[in-house]
Amino acid sequence: MINTSEFLWYIPNDVKAGHRGDAVVENHNSLATLTNQAKALEQHGWKGALIGTGWGRPDTFTVAAALAAQTTTFEPLIAIRPGYWQPAHFASAAATLDQLSDGRVRINIVSGKDNLAAYGDSEGDQEHRYSRTREFMRLVRRLWTEENVTFAGQHFRVTGSTAAPRLQSRGDRRHPKLYFGGASEPAERVAATEADVQLFWGEPLDGVRTRIERLKELSRELDRDLAPLEFGLRITTLVRETTAQAWADAEAKVAEMARTSGSGWQDHREAVAVGQRRLLDLHKRGDVLDDNLYTAPGKFGGGGAGTTWLVGSAEDVARSLRKYQNLGVSHFILSDTPYLSEIKRQGDLLLPLLRD
Repeated sequence: MINTSEFLWYIPNDVKAGHRGDAVVENHNSLATLTNQAKALEQHGWKGALIGTGWGRPDTFTVAAALAAQTTTFEPLIAIRPGYWQPAHFASAAATLDQLSDGRVRINIVSGKDNLAAYGDSEGDQEHRYSRTREFMRLVRRLWTEENVTFAGQHFRVTGSTAAPRLQSRGDRRHPKLYFGGASEPAERVAATEADVQLFWGEPLDGVRTRIERLKELSRELDRDLAPLEFGLRITTLVRETTAQAWADAEAKVAEMARTSGSGWQDHREAVAVGQRRLLDLHKRGDVLDDNLYTAPGKFGGGGAGTTWLVGSAEDVARSLRKYQNLGVSHFILSDTPYLSEIKRQGDLLLPLLRD
């Protein structure tokens, strides 16, 4: 299982410098700066990186295309939102970039709250939102794998649609993988039927085990007609040469978060989704869960993958990640700040242990 796992990083893609404690430097989101990160990922053993999205941030697809053009093996995991894109338009754009990059595109479908009115979108309640996401994913996959598609759903319609260019099959890969996150009941039903990879935040092992079992059962109940659902973990990993140094640095970071009321860390807190709420509540069970899952950041800002951290030496963190692998997790999206230096540190210290 270890040798089949994939390890990606995270590129925040934000107009504001200092994201989650990142180094505040001039031109922090310039092509040169982001290209340096993408090339460092190639050089230090990473498969690629998730690129963040949201209204008020630079357009994720444009950033991904620019980085793909500057690199040779870097695989962008492009976060996109139904409603911001129409399915046929997106299917063609993604197929084009996939062809130009020799099959390096991955897609993360995001259904969480956003400033929809700012770009002319609207949606109803949670059930409506995930119903639309389900249709979007099903139609995009059909447009990638079929020709002359006609579809009339509740949210989207196409007639005689053939997306161009046509995607090339690459071994077992017929199209870019669709990653998806969400912990509510409607979200899990979408994952069980439409996603290729379900992403979890950094929950304790018992929580991830329960969710994997539930999603597998849902897949059977809902007659999933795709390949078996795969599972991924998106989490902060704070790695140092020694266990003691890692915990000293982690506690210092949290102390700074407390001093600044989590400034720069709160990008998932305005509209708290089910999965995020669970993460923020974990510290009530203790500041450290399992062996080294640090929940204290959630008291002072946290936010998404920054809410819980795996802390320790490379050996400590590798041991914990292997436990998630043993549960069936095979896609890992890790990060820590400063992003560039941690790409190198963790690529050199942590990844070799996970591939041993």
